Amino acid sequence: MSQAAKNSLVKLIVAAGQAAPSPPVGPALGSKGIKAIDFCKEFNARTANYEAGIPIPTLITVKPDRTFTFELKSPPTGYLLLKALGIEKGCGTPNQKAKEGTVGQLSLKHIYEIAKIKKTDQRHSLLEMESIVKSVIGVAKSMGIRVVP
Repeated sequence: MSQAAKNSLVKLIVAAGQAAPSPPVGPALGSKGIKAIDFCKEFNARTANYEAGIPIPTLITVKPDRTFTFELKSPPTGYLLLKALGIEKGCGTPNQKAKEGTVGQLSLKHIYEIAKIKKTDQRHSLLEMESIVKSVIGVAKSMGIRVVP
């Protein structure tokens, strides 16, 4: 019996509306026999409704016949938290006890809004909203963001 050819997965984080056949997209897809420009056109069309430049984690499934499908995920939690605060990066040494160890604070309402965005992901769709909120709070704390009621 012949071994059935398997699909291969490529994980990339691509800026919304800005996919180009240059690295990392070109080499990652080229090595699998896919024309990067085909992916870029479709990706840019599907992310046209996003704000340009938002990082979009993308899972590309490459079939043995060199056709592909891809799934868009929600932006990374850390990115959404920083965007909500309007800052570039989190704290290098987060410490919740020290005032200088925090980069800012977000209300539980902000956290809930971010959790609603994360809930749209296929892999989060079955999770309870409370679990997603707790996860977002955990990421916030690890970045030095204080969550207030």
